[in-house]
Amino acid sequence: MAEPTEPKSTGIEPVDVPLSEKNPSRVEKGHNHADAIPDLNENLEAKIKNPLAGLPRETLFSNVTEFCNANSLAAESDLHLFKKAALIAQDPTSYETLSGEYALDETEKEVLRNEVLHKWRVPKALYMTIITCSIGAAVQGWDQTGSNGANLSFPKALGIGSDSQRDIYLVGLVNAAPYIGSAFIGCWLSDPVNYYFGRRGAIFFSAHFCLWPVIGSAFSRTWEQLLVNRLLMGIGMGAKASSVPIFAAENSPAAIRGALVMSWQLWTAFGILAGTVANVAVAKTGDISWRLQLGSAFIPAVPLLILIYFCPESPRWYMKKGRYQEAYTSLLKLRNHPLQAARDLYYIQAQLEIEKAIMRQSSYAKRFVELFTIPRVRRATLAAFTVMIAQQMCGINIIAFYSTTIFRDSGISEFNSLLASFGFGLVNFLFAFPALYTIDTFGRRSLLLFTFPNMAWSLLAAGLCTLIPGTGQGRLAAVALFVYIFGAFYSPGEGPVPYAYSAEVFPLSHREVGMAFAVATCLFWAAVLSITFPAILASLHVVGAFCLYAGFNILALVMIFFWVPETKQRTLEELDYIFAVPTRVFGRYQLREALPYFVRRWVVWDKKAELRPLYQMDMDIVASTEGERERGEDTSESASVDRGEKSGVVEKEGVKSAATGSS
Repeated sequence: MAEPTEPKSTGIEPVDVPLSEKNPSRVEKGHNHADAIPDLNENLEAKIKNPLAGLPRETLFSNVTEFCNANSLAAESDLHLFKKAALIAQDPTSYETLSGEYALDETEKEVLRNEVLHKWRVPKALYMTIITCSIGAAVQGWDQTGSNGANLSFPKALGIGSDSQRDIYLVGLVNAAPYIGSAFIGCWLSDPVNYYFGRRGAIFFSAHFCLWPVIGSAFSRTWEQLLVNRLLMGIGMGAKASSVPIFAAENSPAAIRGALVMSWQLWTAFGILAGTVANVAVAKTGDISWRLQLGSAFIPAVPLLILIYFCPESPRWYMKKGRYQEAYTSLLKLRNHPLQAARDLYYIQAQLEIEKAIMRQSSYAKRFVELFTIPRVRRATLAAFTVMIAQQMCGINIIAFYSTTIFRDSGISEFNSLLASFGFGLVNFLFAFPALYTIDTFGRRSLLLFTFPNMAWSLLAAGLCTLIPGTGQGRLAAVALFVYIFGAFYSPGEGPVPYAYSAEVFPLSHREVGMAFAVATCLFWAAVLSITFPAILASLHVVGAFCLYAGFNILALVMIFFWVPETKQRTLEELDYIFAVPTRVFGRYQLREALPYFVRRWVVWDKKAELRPLYQMDMDIVASTEGERERGEDTSESASVDRGEKSGVVEKEGVKSAATGSS
């Protein structure tokens, strides 16, 4: 595979200093800090650093000029704009107080204020991107649900409907086929397809596999034909699931990135709901009902094919290919003002140069190996693996794949089982909406830690309710109630978090292969679940199966507690510092400080309990920047007011400063 185009410099050159010698003092060459190239593998102090902070204004402007000249952005108006943008990226608190020729006009100030005060005021092009990604997610959900209803009739129609072990496992294999195709082929195709064709090209490629094989499934005459069609569909599902969340994450501002990326889950839930509606709608069409249930999933794939090329390409993909003019054009469409686009372009590239200096360029195979060998990347891999495998451990897919079968085996008629499954799909969709708010306020980790214990007890209760004697409506109501409660806790927590989280935790150099690994993990275990669950259900019955997965929820909770850091309100580039904190440091903090705090605050109910934050801003760099300004580089008297408590990333009441809107 060809190597990526050499990125063009921002003027921030790597400083080759041994780790033991790095300190906040200034390096004479280029006036950069020695720690401008930080150790992203051992961030023992858990400090988050702005790579531009601490540069003298003269050096910063020289670097901006070099960057603009190297990337054909040196028109007089562009150069002046990029210098203002670099000042804001360097100190996000300064946009109100910049003076002289680089002072912002009132329109520019208002735009930056609105990033916090009205963060959902975004351009139409960004909404088009999210709508298209949402359609892609709906395809995913509908593809999953078609087999849920079809399970009632296709096994008998294709000659594998007996109670023999062979037929039980063949039904599981056919159900698992999309996840096998995803885990072993589709996910791993996403890296080369993204490399050559971009994010939009990868989604367009995957949409074809979610259209034609789906139609083929409806016309299958044997179980072997159905198996092949579903394997091919899985290739599209895997490539799409690995590409769409990255596309959404890379186009979104940090303040709303979690909400926009989690639309994957929201609209996957909508696809599941639409699939259950289709299952009910065609349930009484006779022998062709299973064909219509499987084939109806082609509907959302058509608009996905059409709309994807109306969306701007990911600016980060353009930057990865060295196409900065096109990246800037894309950002102009995705941000409300050219100042925001220029700020984001320059700030992102400053961080990407640090990544490049540490990660270096590599082949696909080498990047895969580096998922487990480079400590910063390995920690992201562990966290993404944890949230992805937890999605299978929680038990959601035993409901999504087999809810109709579970309800039927609980003594309910087939049509009522389809209606009960529709109810679950509706709950799953409606309760995904709160996550649009909570994922960027409460955070990804907090949502998981809250919802997993509640999923455990509700799944346990649903299983125990199947022991209620008789087959009346009371038994159906009790089982369905706790299954719906389970779905209500799943949808705002483990539903949206895994894909949003995995799309953001990897550095750009490893983002495609990292996301491929994460999605392959999720879908491989979904395949294992699909194959084995019919046998588990036959052996343990509904109560045993539900109790088993309730236990898996508790195990997943422990894994998340020790291995999954919080990522809310951080830019994609700042996450390098989050994942530079060693796992042992993070785990020790959770065990010795976070857990005792939880007990004191919520068990003992001590309102005075306080939790020392793990992550801190690097105040040494901030102090250095202030020193430069005090020596006359910024004549604004108010520029230094209250800066001692602020830095490259500012958090106030859980919302990041407007000026760090890059993601």
